[in-house]
Amino acid sequence: MRAREFGIQIFALFLLITVMAACTPPNSARGVVDRFIEARYILIDNQQMQAVCTGLALDKIHEEMKLTEGQPIDQSTRKPVVHYSLEKTRGEGDKMTFLFKARIDVPEGGTFKKFWMITAKKDGDVWKVSNYSEYD
Repeated sequence: MRAREFGIQIFALFLLITVMAACTPPNSARGVVDRFIEARYILIDNQQMQAVCTGLALDKIHEEMKLTEGQPIDQSTRKPVVHYSLEKTRGEGDKMTFLFKARIDVPEGGTFKKFWMITAKKDGDVWKVSNYSEYD
């Protein structure tokens, strides 16, 4: 019985190490970009978007908020199902740009594809999204 318990513990440890290695650190360029994608495209949460943005990206969010003022996003809002994958990464040091390919499924609204180019830069010791663009 001890050998079986030991085997289970070794397997659990291996699984934990594998999962931890696959996670993106939250204070990394990719980590902040993933949080931005979740806030913008999945949750549609302006507060969370603003928290991870700076510069031009923050200006764009403020402009979009003016355009959508009075349209609440709540539990009844149809939220899309978003699938995305990283296509390219460019940059090094304090500035990184990521190109993603996305498929967005909107309930009762169809499916469409987009490309997102999202740039992150280090703002002091913290990574922030500094710009983003969408393409068909």
